[in-house]
Amino acid sequence: MNIALSPSLSDLDGRIVASIVRREVRDSLRDWRIILPVFSLTAVFPFLMNFTAGIVFDFLRRYNAVIIGEHMIPFGALVVGFFPITFSLVIGLETFVGEKERNSLEALLATPASDTELYLGKLLAALLLPVASSIGGIGVYLVSLWLTRAWLPNPELLAQIFLLTILEGLVMVSGAVVVSSHTTSVRAANLLASFIIVPMTLLLQVEAVMMFWGAYQSLWHVALGLIVVDVILVRAGLRTFNRENILARELGQFNPHRLVDLWLAFFRLAPDEQAHPSQLAQDRPACAVDPAGRPSACRPFSLRRVYRHDLPLLVVRGRPAIATTVVVLIAGVALGLVLAATWPLPHGLITMADFNTELFKGRLAAGTPGWSLLPEFSAVAVFGHNVRALLLAALLSVLSFGSLALLLLLAPIGIISFLAGQIALVGEDPLRFLVAFILPHGIVELPAAVLATAFALRLGAVLIAPPAGFTAGEGLLQALADFVKVFLFLIAPLLLIAALLEIYLTPQIVIWLYR
Repeated sequence: MNIALSPSLSDLDGRIVASIVRREVRDSLRDWRIILPVFSLTAVFPFLMNFTAGIVFDFLRRYNAVIIGEHMIPFGALVVGFFPITFSLVIGLETFVGEKERNSLEALLATPASDTELYLGKLLAALLLPVASSIGGIGVYLVSLWLTRAWLPNPELLAQIFLLTILEGLVMVSGAVVVSSHTTSVRAANLLASFIIVPMTLLLQVEAVMMFWGAYQSLWHVALGLIVVDVILVRAGLRTFNRENILARELGQFNPHRLVDLWLAFFRLAPDEQAHPSQLAQDRPACAVDPAGRPSACRPFSLRRVYRHDLPLLVVRGRPAIATTVVVLIAGVALGLVLAATWPLPHGLITMADFNTELFKGRLAAGTPGWSLLPEFSAVAVFGHNVRALLLAALLSVLSFGSLALLLLLAPIGIISFLAGQIALVGEDPLRFLVAFILPHGIVELPAAVLATAFALRLGAVLIAPPAGFTAGEGLLQALADFVKVFLFLIAPLLLIAALLEIYLTPQIVIWLYR
């Protein structure tokens, strides 16, 4: 699967973008249904929040819990800034699909603006008014706090509040514009908006916990994560936006038969035979073109073709994802060692000097080696556990643009590295620990985990940058077919071999090295 580069911004005309922004903002300022709520949340809601905070603060003072009230005041500023930017979601959802329903989109799309200029103009226009309202509301709230309680946040906290507000607004706007450009009705866009507003509301609760605990430095980490999400969403919007598709897109209908047929076509064909989705759904798709320009027939599906042609080609095409996964793997090892050196465990808590091989043999015979994550120590249990973990990583990758798949690999690698570091700190040999407990089955299991994570990463990445000529859904079906093919014919056999080694070989090496 070839993923095209992002649209170039070198030819961007700022004047055209500015004219689109002015047009959109002018239309928003003419709509009283937008102005009235924005004005209320800017001028009225901050005083209401200040009044409520004062009541709670006085109540906490009676019970000598002033510190809770002091931490709640800056959180009130985040709440005051959050509510106005929720209107950016409404404006963002209206950007394309709303104008299409009002039959006002054709004239705008006929302008000489490029797709990138049109998209950025709509994005900035949807962001400008709500963010200005949020900043104004926070300013009113802080002024009222100064007048009533002579309290102001320190400059760093103030910068965090404004930065988080702007970044959260950009996340909601960029997500809403992506939804608006890929749906066929405002009703469908509003239904999909819950996938944006619910995570942002949960994030606000996480920020509340950080503020109540006084962990203000952690807010910078939240801001960094929001920047990454902003870049991903804007990148996805620029990559997938196409004005002709918006005009040509009719009422979306869920067709499960076409989805199944398309996925089966991707799975059945060799990676270099996959043409455009519109051709793959045919009964006899043309898979390739000979030197004379005539379409040639598809090669039949067989295990011989899969192992000799498909899998090597898929692994070669997946080299960027595999390289990314290996980098994360190395980072997990480094992180575990750093954490082990930073937070050494109490002496004697982790030591292999008194490892009892006889007790270990008894537990092996009973099928319970003492590890709660594997209640039954058998090849079937180990194999099933690993398969479930890697399939869960693939599912979470789709929901997180690939990031959670990498985190699920980072966690166990970091833990193993942390334990090895702790063993080294107490003066024992970490290499013997790794050779005994990890290497016998890890030499097979680790490559399988890297491959599974890499192809799971492609499942999330294809939503950001689908192949040229593919929609995000079609690109996801293609990546899913590749993932299933690699998982069934390469990863699953490796996991089965690793499970057998972990049950029948690793314990014997542990007993031999620690006897």
